[in-house]
Amino acid sequence: MLRDGALQGKTIIVTGGGTGLGKSITRYLLTLGANVTICSRRQAVIDETAQELTTELAAVEGVGRILAVPCDVRNPQEIENVLAQTVETFGRVDGLLNNSAGNFISPTERLSYKAFDTIVDIVLRGTYYFTLAVGKYWIENKISGTVLNISTTYATTGSGYVVPSAVAKGGALIMTKSLAAEWGKYGIRVNAIAPGPFPTKGAWDRLFPEPLASLMDDPGSRIPLNRVGDHGELANLAAYLLSDFSGYITGESITIDGGEVLMAGEFSHLRDVTDEQWDEVSKSIKQANRASKS
Repeated sequence: MLRDGALQGKTIIVTGGGTGLGKSITRYLLTLGANVTICSRRQAVIDETAQELTTELAAVEGVGRILAVPCDVRNPQEIENVLAQTVETFGRVDGLLNNSAGNFISPTERLSYKAFDTIVDIVLRGTYYFTLAVGKYWIENKISGTVLNISTTYATTGSGYVVPSAVAKGGALIMTKSLAAEWGKYGIRVNAIAPGPFPTKGAWDRLFPEPLASLMDDPGSRIPLNRVGDHGELANLAAYLLSDFSGYITGESITIDGGEVLMAGEFSHLRDVTDEQWDEVSKSIKQANRASKS
């Protein structure tokens, strides 16, 4: 979506950048010229991703460099290490993409305290730990940085069977809006993206495991655009919000879900009614109207 070199000279940290959506976004940021630090708890995974993307993009003109640093986002000392290594390697940090997440589907009453805490600690605690560390660095160094948090559509509506994630994402969304108001005076922008279904191997298997997957409709069938999202579409939006082209946007959460959340309307399920059935419905309504007038 953006022109070549749109992020030239920028350095962005991507948490959870070794797999899934984080990897897809990282790839696009690199092609636009950004230097990217990817972090995850698994060193082998991010090392493999860094090597893969370096090789894949070797022939791309103006491509940025990639750095892989292991980090558990629940550990402030490891976060500080990521920040220090990024500054040492690239000179500064301009953007932070909080993408690390954990989620699984379960009736809430089946969850242990530890299971609940694990999700909240990664998603909420990890997001505010990393944001706080980078925010302090920007304020101290007078850098107008940008934070982008990967949220979810149910951060505002809530959802059964993913309550720990909803709690954590809801908290992170309020933090997004609150910090946008507070840190705007420093030139720091804070935004969020709320994606609908964007299939990734690891997350998809936890959210739609067998035998549950076989009992559910195709995820795209409940979406007005009749399909799930493509990673490139999310990468486009993320790159825009991390770029200077979105310099007057802050405190916003942008939904990208093909209209999925709109299907919560009471009569939205009527999309499956055929033309022939609508003809019968129309006749019935006309008959009911005539009967009420007689």
